[in-house]
Order: sequence, then C-alpha cells, then structure tokens
Amino acid sequence: MRIRSFLLLPVVTIVFAFALSPAAAAVSAPRLLINQDFPDPDVVKVGSGYFAYSTGAGAVKVPIAGAPAPEGPWRVLGDALAAMPSWAKPDGGVWAPDVTQLTNGTFVLYFSTTVTAGGEMCIGAATAAKPEGPYSPAGDGPVICVPGDSGDIDPQTFVDPDGTRYLLYKSDGTTPGAPAAIWSQKLQPDGRTLTGPRVELLRADLTSEKAIVEAPSVVKTATRYLLFYSADTFQSSGYHTGYASAPTMAGPFVKADSQFLSTGLLGGKADAPGGADVVDGHIFFHGWLGGGRTARGLYELPVTFPGDVPQVG
Repeated sequence: MRIRSFLLLPVVTIVFAFALSPAAAAVSAPRLLINQDFPDPDVVKVGSGYFAYSTGAGAVKVPIAGAPAPEGPWRVLGDALAAMPSWAKPDGGVWAPDVTQLTNGTFVLYFSTTVTAGGEMCIGAATAAKPEGPYSPAGDGPVICVPGDSGDIDPQTFVDPDGTRYLLYKSDGTTPGAPAAIWSQKLQPDGRTLTGPRVELLRADLTSEKAIVEAPSVVKTATRYLLFYSADTFQSSGYHTGYASAPTMAGPFVKADSQFLSTGLLGGKADAPGGADVVDGHIFFHGWLGGGRTARGLYELPVTFPGDVPQVG
C-alpha cells in the first residue's frame, strides 16, 4: 500500500480506548480450513464461490485456494502471479496479497515485494481477467513506495458504498523513531492511480502492540467503519487482532478497549491469530500450526455486528 511524497500530518493519534468490548470470551473453536502454510490470507467472494490468496512460499509467489463456500472444502490451486514485476528483486518474495474487482470487471492483485533499488518493501499491482489469474504485473513501478516509511506493506482495498475506492496499507516505521502506522489512500477507478493525500488511520500506540500494527481490513456497518488490524510480533503468541471504529473513512478511528482475537480468547485453538479479512459474515485469519513456528494455517469464524460491534462465534 503506497504513495510518493505527501507531507500531510497524521489526522489523529489514537490514545483513548473505545468503549466497545467484543463478546469473545465464549467464542467457539475456530474452523481450520487449510492445514498447511497459508499466511496473511485475503478472501474474495465471486459468483462461482470463494478464492483465497496468501503470502508466497518457496517458488510459489502467490498461493491461491478455492472453495464453493466459506466453510470449504478448500483446495490449494497453485500460483496466482504469473511473474515478478520488473522493478522488484526476482527472489524478493511476495507478501500479503489482496484482490479486488474493478467496475469494468478486471481483477487487480495488490502485493508487497522488495524493490531492486534500495531494498525496501513496496506495494505493486497485477491484473487478470479472472479471479484465479494468472495475474500480470501492471505499471513500470510500485503503486505505493513512500520515502521515509522504511517500507510499505500489507495492502488491502475497500470500496465504500458511495463507490469511493481506497487502498489501505502499513508503513513499517523505524527503531528508534515513529512506530508502525496504517494509512488510507484514495484510488481512481483504474485501481492503480492515486488521488489526493494519504490519511493516517491509526498508529501503534499501545504497550500490547509492541510498536507494530499491520494487516488492515475495513468493514462498513450500519453507521460505523470498523478497521480490523493485527498487532505485536507475528512470531509471538501475543500476536492478535484488534479493531477500531470511526464515523467516516477519514476517521477518527478509536481503538476498542480489548483485543478481538487472541490466543487466549480462542482458548489456544489458534495460536497468534492475525492477518484477518472479513468477508460475507466470516472472519478469516491465520494461526501457527502444530505448536511450532514454521507454518500458519487458514482459520475461519462467523462474525456478526449487532449494534455496530463485531462478535464472533
């Protein structure tokens, strides 16, 4: 998720806790959908069913899986990305993909990868005629690559009911220096042209977040915009999913007063739940498999929004 040189000051620094407490204490066990490495999932509903995309593994740049229903059965299908873009390191890896469909029917795949010049992570785009691809890199450079961000990753699109298209992403931050933040950038209908300044939605300002916020995903309820995000270090069992609420996409986003998904709240049934994506009444997320730190599987729970407050189980 990216820009070039907007010097807009952050809209708001979120300090206060939002007095909404998700009823997660009695959550049922999450459903394990893909029992192999499939981290940072993005799920898309299409007429023929559902597709999911994940961070690359080995020679597979963007793993893709398909299912007839959110609960599955899910089947890993192959690689959605046909080739690395010319501006990226050939062996730089591909992280946290996101797929959206434009009004003209074209599918756009956003992804994070390493640029050849500089070595930082930036966000690129690829296009295809079908959700399963193959996707071909689009443009001569990244869509988002902001100097001073120390890398831009975790793209996620959101289309407002009014038709406005947004690209959300994480700036890595520096140590010492500014902590990680989540930004929103408006897009033209082509899905690749930026319009207006970027807006800071929230920043890692809680002790439990360990200076990390990432993996944004927005849901519009009846009267609120809910921004789900991951926090803490992904290798840690403290890695969790939180959310913040705002009256508009411009904010101010105020964080809930408790975590939404965590290892403890899920009774240890999913370790370090994060990378969440909310689609069609379900929240999809990854968690470490087998008590180790070598593979993260794809999990799912039903989610509802009574009174504009998310509840799972």
